[in-house]
Parts: sequence; C-alpha cells; structure tokens
Amino acid sequence: MAILCCLDHRRRQHQCTQNQTFMLEETRRYKNPSRMGSVCCNISPIISAFVFFLFFISSVCPVRSVNFNDTNQSFRPGDESKKLKFIRAHLMKINKPPIKTIQSPDGDIIDCVLSHEQPAFDHPQLKGQKPLDPPDRPKEHLSRSRNFQENFQIWSMSNEFCPEGTVPIRRTSEKDVLRANSIRQFGKKLIRPVQRDTSSNGHEHAVGYVSGEEYYGAKASINVWGPTVENQYEFSLSQMWVIAGSFGDDLNTIEAGWQVSPELYGDNYPRFFTYWTSDAYQATGCYNLLCSGFVQTNNRIAIGAAISPTSSYNGGQFDISLLVWKDPKHGNWWLEFGNGILVGYWPSFLFTHLRDHASMVQFGGEIVNSQSSGAHTSTQMGSGHFAGEGFGKASYFRNLQIVDWDNSLIPLSNLRVLADHPNCYDIQGGINKVWGNYFYYGGPGKNPRCP
Repeated sequence: MAILCCLDHRRRQHQCTQNQTFMLEETRRYKNPSRMGSVCCNISPIISAFVFFLFFISSVCPVRSVNFNDTNQSFRPGDESKKLKFIRAHLMKINKPPIKTIQSPDGDIIDCVLSHEQPAFDHPQLKGQKPLDPPDRPKEHLSRSRNFQENFQIWSMSNEFCPEGTVPIRRTSEKDVLRANSIRQFGKKLIRPVQRDTSSNGHEHAVGYVSGEEYYGAKASINVWGPTVENQYEFSLSQMWVIAGSFGDDLNTIEAGWQVSPELYGDNYPRFFTYWTSDAYQATGCYNLLCSGFVQTNNRIAIGAAISPTSSYNGGQFDISLLVWKDPKHGNWWLEFGNGILVGYWPSFLFTHLRDHASMVQFGGEIVNSQSSGAHTSTQMGSGHFAGEGFGKASYFRNLQIVDWDNSLIPLSNLRVLADHPNCYDIQGGINKVWGNYFYYGGPGKNPRCP
C-alpha cells in the first residue's frame, strides 16, 4: 500500500560491553518472557493511514547535509575561512564555558557547565532564571529514594562526575557541524516535502501506539542494543513520542530514547537523546542541548553521550526506563531516567498544543533506508532480529504506561502495533503480569524477503 514518507536522513551503530550497571531486574527472575501471550490488533485502514501519516511527519530525522546556500550563505572555495568563522560563532553559542572538563574513553569531551548558564537559558523567556525544583511525580509511580549510582554512560566509567550546581554537556566540535554541512540546520531535523514513495529513500518503523484520549505523559523500559548501520547517511533508533496537534505546521512532539547516528555524533555508539518541536520540525526544536529549550537539572547524565552496557544476542539484556510527564502545577514536561532520576524538563511555553495535553503516544523503532547500494538497506532495527525470536534475541519495550488527567500512571488499555515494512522489520505485542504491556520489534533490513 502506498504510504507517506519524508525523505533523506542518516544514522549508525555499536555495542559497548562493561559490567552490568542498569540490569533489567524482572528478566533475571523470569527467563522466558517469550512465552507470554501475544495480543494482535485489527487496525482499520483509516487508523493505519492516520498513523502512517504521523510516522513520516513526526519521525526522527537526523541532521541532513545541505548546502550553506540553504542558510542564505554562499561559500566558494576561497571563502573557507568565512565558513569556519560562522561555525566557530555558532559553537560559541552552544559550547558554554565549563568549570570542569572530563575526557571520555570514547573520545567525547564532557563540559561541566553551571546549570543556569546552559543553552536553555539563552531563551528570552528563561534569561536570568535558574532550573526549577522537582515537581510531584505521577501517583503509583514507585521510584526508589536513592541517589543515582549506576554508570550507564561511557563518559562516567572513570567515576568522574560534574560538581553539584553544574550539568554535563557533550562538547560540540567543528567536525560535528561540518558533517551536517549547515550551521543553521545543525542539531535540527530537516523535513523535506512528503511524497508517496517508500521504495527508495525513507523512514521505516515498527511501533506501538495509543490515541484518541488525553495523555499527560508516558513511561516505558527500552531495551538497548548497538545495531549495525550500513552507512553514515542512515540511522537506527528506539524512542518514545509524546505528540499533540495536527499533522500540518502545528505538530508538537517530545521525544526521548536511544539512537545510533554517525552523522550527528561521528561514531557508531548508541546514545541517549532527546528532541522537541512545536512546528513540525520547521524552525523550532533540536536534539539534546543543541539549542535553547530543554532545561537539564541532573549533574550525572549527559544527554547525547554513549550508553554502556548494551544487550547481546543470547546474552545479558539491558534496558533504560524513561518517563515523560506534565507537571500539573507549572505545566512543564519533565523527563525521568531509571528509578526516579530527574534529567530535566521542557518548559510549557515552548509548545502550543502540548501546553494542554498530548493526543497520541508512540513507542518503537525507526531506521532510514537510503538504498545507497540499489537494494534495501542492511541497517538493523533494535537487535537486528525479528520479533518472533523473543527474549534475548529480539529487542523489546516493556511496562508501557501512560499518565492520565489525575497525574496517575496507568497501564495502556488499547495498544496497537504496526510495522510498515514487516518483511524487513516487524513487531509483536503482548501483555502479562511481569512486563505489563510490551512488544518485541526489529529486524535485519535486507534479507531474502526484503530484497
């Protein structure tokens, strides 16, 4: 069936092996969740078309390489110094003066920046302010009252952290900007005109979703892998979307998860990321802290930094738990990692429709198929194995929940699952007492059934 897609993007791969730091506790006790009952949903053509439309408008598009002409700046070969001046001026805006610098084993440089000097406070509505105090968490959310001790990112393996009152920010380099080849578009998703053709260069998804009600947040545990990405112009990611608005210019999204993106980061590590937009990715929003918007409050998590350890086939399984919810008092959207660790928040004034509530929540995987070799990409989604292989082999989302109007976390009542290229990447949903609502998803891409 012909479906809508937005074209052109990029991403990447890798698997870090370290001692277990954030283990999936239930799966240690329940070795065979693959025997759980499966739930299949019949989806009407109208809903399918609706969701497919959303996929390709709200999907995570990596920073696309464009000419500086796109930014009304023309750089001839002799103007290389002018180009570098623009880049360095941009880097001065996003790389704030650190009070401490940490060299990560993977090559990243982590700057410890005073929390009130982070990029968010360049926003006119935040200038002169400081990060807010923690909000009330959703009811029935059993977070453990302990300090964050786990090292789940490579930069923190040396047990060196940023001081209290600062936030760790991955330093952006000239090489990072040059890979995007556009100063103004660096760190943003660039949406090209939508067209009816997925046979060449486009996004492919396997997702679970809910819609039709008012949503004030979502939570999930996301299995982390290091999928192989065929080339630097493609990506592989797993994330949550919290969505409001129409699918025109007023689309609002909040997004968080992990991604493998060689173009954005310059390597093949899976990295913790965030994104937001209030106008369908046109002018507002960015990845991580690459613009003013998201306010970070945590001094031990670096958004955009590589995750370690990752899961292995027939081996240890690791996941990250993410919660996004709307603070009933101030209306800001907060992000929590793991067992009660607040990462920060998106101020409510950034949005239009999300100032009120979300109208859809999605969970799942996405890749870009550039068909650079004339065939379907071999870029993997999730673990690179189909959903039917089950636990320890296929990637999963588990304990899917939403936050209702009363600031309570509740199980999903109408989860639908959908894969737009099931011969390349598929999905199987289920529910049980251990994992609640869950699904397995992913695939290898190119194979005999996906030429």
